[in-house]
Amino acid sequence: MKKTTENTLYDVAELFKNFADSTRIRILHCLFENERSVNEIADLLNMNQSAISHQLRILKNSKLVKNRREGKTIYYSLDDDHVYNIICQGIEHVEE
Repeated sequence: MKKTTENTLYDVAELFKNFADSTRIRILHCLFENERSVNEIADLLNMNQSAISHQLRILKNSKLVKNRREGKTIYYSLDDDHVYNIICQGIEHVEE
């Protein structure tokens, strides 16, 4: 196994802090199948757009989601397959 630096371990801890919020997990789960706008996510989770936008900003800063603009609408999606796999493994672990 490759030697892991203290900085890397710190970054991993910071990454997992982002998964400690149930709203963020719900948002990530909403993005499993397709990209969605803030409005779509808010409707699916029955939350206000401001709360969703705040959480998306955190997820984006943590490189867990990415976005693209189409006209005035911004669409969010999972940043990469690693995010999907982490959530799936968490669900699998909890359901065992």
